[in-house]
Amino acid sequence: MKTKLNFKESLLVGSLLFGLFFGAGNLIFPVQLGQLAGSNTLQATIGFLITGVGLPILGIVASAISQSDSLFNMAEPINRGYAIFFTCALYLTIGPLFAIPRTATVAFEVGLRPFVSDIYLKIGLLIFSFIFFVLTLYFSLRPGRILDWIGKYLNPIFLVLLSILLIITFIKPMGVVSQLEPQGKYISRPFFAGLLDGYNTMDALASLAFAIVVISNVRKLGIKNSTSIAIETSKSGLLSLVGMTAIYASLAYMGATSLGSLSPADNGGVILSMVSNHYYGFIGQLLLAAIVTAACLKTAIGLITSCAEMFSNLFPKSVDYKKYVIIFTLCSFTIANFGLNTIIQLSVPVLMFLYPLAITLIILSILNPLINKEKIIYRWTTGFTIIAAFFDLCRALPQPLRENAFVKSIVDFALSYLPGFDYGFGWVVPAFCGFIIGLGIWKIKRKTVLN
Repeated sequence: MKTKLNFKESLLVGSLLFGLFFGAGNLIFPVQLGQLAGSNTLQATIGFLITGVGLPILGIVASAISQSDSLFNMAEPINRGYAIFFTCALYLTIGPLFAIPRTATVAFEVGLRPFVSDIYLKIGLLIFSFIFFVLTLYFSLRPGRILDWIGKYLNPIFLVLLSILLIITFIKPMGVVSQLEPQGKYISRPFFAGLLDGYNTMDALASLAFAIVVISNVRKLGIKNSTSIAIETSKSGLLSLVGMTAIYASLAYMGATSLGSLSPADNGGVILSMVSNHYYGFIGQLLLAAIVTAACLKTAIGLITSCAEMFSNLFPKSVDYKKYVIIFTLCSFTIANFGLNTIIQLSVPVLMFLYPLAITLIILSILNPLINKEKIIYRWTTGFTIIAAFFDLCRALPQPLRENAFVKSIVDFALSYLPGFDYGFGWVVPAFCGFIIGLGIWKIKRKTVLN
């Protein structure tokens, strides 16, 4: 029986991982991080890479180790109701509520906003997103060669163009990073700010949803043993990790140096467009616009398709695949017209709630050979994490909601009693305590049964 992939096969799986995780939306967050972090870009980037690259790879490995066939199966040891809730919440987050609308807004910000007057931005986004989602709906309802064609030809072109843009930022930097002052949270805690910024990629959440795709492809290459699958997936993940790390770090450097020649911008999409125009002028902007729009379209089609398939499989008696495609497309179109900044602001509280649950699920799955999917451990760990993650959600709410007296009292309580809450990691100690309690109860029960 085959136990190892050759280098070419490992490279193929690594390329698949890269393709799944790195969409056009991932461009905007490290660029903005660099612009805000300034001289502290290195520390912030290290934090960003841990949650933006490391966690997604661990999510794939965790799924392989736990031998889970789906996210639902992975979360089922907690209980069936929670597995349904978490699966739906995660897919909706990486789907029609945030990630899919973001594809249209990123494409607009990078591609068309430089050519549209400020007074026509809303109508411009409306028209662009309408055309964008009409195309998305068409191809999602009729999946065919378009995804293969884009995957084989468009992604390499996208990477080549991006590489040209990144290389010139090193050859002719727009400024000196060490001379640029950091801003806001990047002044005193750049590393922790970077960790939380990595949440915005949503890749750790996506890894739990897409792990089965990677694992099934490893199996198709002849690896059947579960331990070998985990090892070979990890090896391929390292190849993907190297590529993503290089691109994210380069984008952060681009953002940091941009302040030497360009003015600050509201989001990474605008910064990327300004940098392209700075180096290559009008032609560079047009090429970048075409590539990013096509890449975003591909991502939107893939996400709509995967979300519709998951919901039609999870609830087969309610709505069929085609109806889910239409519902998710309409929802994405509506949310996209709130604009990129609003989508990012609204997604942060949800991500602050879901990420701790995803991280603890990944850790528990990795520990599966030791704890054997023991329900009592899963339940205590997750229960404590949910409570702590709720405090993080409250703190990340938009300003008007955060000023509510009840919400303020919740946040003040957490600031006083939850270690690490001020840094965005108040869930760590409760999760650890829940794990220890669950482990202790399991050990006592085992000892009682054996006696």
